[in-house]
Amino acid sequence: MGLSLVTLVVFITFSFSFAYASDPSPVQDFCVADRKATVFMNGMACKDPKLATVDDFFTSGLNTASRPRAGLPGWNYSAASVEEIPGLNTLGLAMIRNEFAVNFAIPPHFHLRATEMSLVLQGRVFFGFVTVDPIDSAKSRVFARNYSAGDVFVIPQSLVHFGKNIGQGKATTISMFSSQNPGLKIIPAQLFGKDSTIPVDVLSQSFRVSHEVIQQIRSHF
Repeated sequence: MGLSLVTLVVFITFSFSFAYASDPSPVQDFCVADRKATVFMNGMACKDPKLATVDDFFTSGLNTASRPRAGLPGWNYSAASVEEIPGLNTLGLAMIRNEFAVNFAIPPHFHLRATEMSLVLQGRVFFGFVTVDPIDSAKSRVFARNYSAGDVFVIPQSLVHFGKNIGQGKATTISMFSSQNPGLKIIPAQLFGKDSTIPVDVLSQSFRVSHEVIQQIRSHF
């Protein structure tokens, strides 16, 4: 069964203490993002606060995950980031609703600018992250386990993580991030995607396989 609305509200409320984020702190009450600004800066330029409206601090649609994740059929999402809520600018928060199809494998990926804290709303998922072994830096450690509805897990900033829907039906999570723009780098696509310009020779030597194997992997992207 899905998680109750009350539990979700409690999760979101406590998540605001998680907002001591990696983004620059605000120096005024709010800094609504000006999407029309042509200035390039760390974050987004502020629009005149006199022009701010209540709609700058609002979005809807997280009751469903309506947007397909490009190149990954079986992973849909809805977002509440600075792109959807301009008032999040400088506040160091974002939220994503994810829905994963049965048996969907969540590829290794990372969020360069944010720690992630996720609540499982529905279903059962396997999730884990990878870090360097503190004793031998040439080795790695994997922290992974199964999670069910009501469970919360944390992925430290920038660490590679992965997962899979291991339940009998759709799995749903709500993820909070400590950045208004956490970023998403999906490692297989970054390395082997059609837009990748990494030389085959580099990938071949790095993964200790032949050029033919690299080309075969690339043919699936």
